[in-house]
Amino acid sequence: MDATHIAQLYRREAGRVLATLIRLVGDFELAEEAAQEAFAAAIEQWTIAGVPSNPRAWLVNVGRNKAIDRLRRQILFRAKTRDLRDEASLLAPVALPDADQDPFGDDILRLIFTCCHPALNIEAQVALTLRAVCGLTTEAVARAFLIGEETMAQRVVRAKKKIRHARIPYETPVPPMLDERIDGVLGVIYLVFNEGYAVTSGADLMREDLSREAVRLGRLLDGLLPGRAAINGLLALMLLHDARRAARATPTGDIVLLEDQDRNLWDPIQISEGLMRVELALRAPGRPSSYAVQAAIAALHARAAHYEATDWPQIVGLYEVLLRLHPSPIVELNHAAAVSMVDGPRRSLDLLDALAARGTLADYHLLPAVRADLLRRLGRRKEAEEAYRAALALAKLEPERRLLARRLAEIK
Repeated sequence: MDATHIAQLYRREAGRVLATLIRLVGDFELAEEAAQEAFAAAIEQWTIAGVPSNPRAWLVNVGRNKAIDRLRRQILFRAKTRDLRDEASLLAPVALPDADQDPFGDDILRLIFTCCHPALNIEAQVALTLRAVCGLTTEAVARAFLIGEETMAQRVVRAKKKIRHARIPYETPVPPMLDERIDGVLGVIYLVFNEGYAVTSGADLMREDLSREAVRLGRLLDGLLPGRAAINGLLALMLLHDARRAARATPTGDIVLLEDQDRNLWDPIQISEGLMRVELALRAPGRPSSYAVQAAIAALHARAAHYEATDWPQIVGLYEVLLRLHPSPIVELNHAAAVSMVDGPRRSLDLLDALAARGTLADYHLLPAVRADLLRRLGRRKEAEEAYRAALALAKLEPERRLLARRLAEIK
């Protein structure tokens, strides 16, 4: 096996390997170092001897042994007094249970619930889990939160220290404790999905492995806590978005915008399940979750036979509901874009300029990108060109950069 295939396997297995190592050694940083050493050993050995029959188990066993070696060195060479009474359990063969048979036999779901302990604030919960589960760089996690990389790095370090010092166990919460962690868990799974659906940087538009992992975790959570409206809403949202995956990019990796997508490529099975789940979520007693409202917006796109048949007035109304339920600058941006399809680009531009004046999205490339599109539609070509340049300077994802460059060339 060459280094490219090992890199693909790393993307697929890194999160699960790390989650299992964290459970075994009980320490984030030690598990991260051990996982890195295990993959380094894999590159060295597998290119010669070939890939073992169970690569994940091989990586976990090697990583566990690397962790044990590190613990021994800490005691021998740094006069540490760390208790190694659990070393015997670390040396025991690693059993990798079937997640389909036992939801909490799945180490990633267990890790998510651990990270979503109420002792951590919601931002730390999500940031730490994105870092561990997705293997995202600190830079990528920072972009997901629209904050600086240094701020995010400090947040992740503090969260790890909190878990260690508070002795938060890496174990399944007892049933009464599940509810107090569910909001953080849902937020984490959704952000995992988002990073797969629209990668924050790099050469590829999507990471199918992360999107599928998020849907898998959502199904496990639904099996653990069946009938929850918020879980149904999240699953509906992920399924309806993921149903469009095959139509979202050209064979060469360029972005295909929603209005240009071949709807025959959309997955009808996922759409059918998504529509069923969004109905369940919206009919449940009480106030709908933000996931259910977002899924309802996605459902209107899924039901439209073609782009011109989209029910934009209802989408605008749903965004207004979402702004009351979960106000955020990103929702405001999406609302403004939808308003342009109902009231025209001038009204939408007023909303966008008010949003830009607050400065909360100053480093977010989609704000000037949407503004550029509105200006183009109004015939204000010079201003549109400037906005496209601003968006291009902020964009990190190569397919988005190519799309913006094409638009800039067209407007010039």
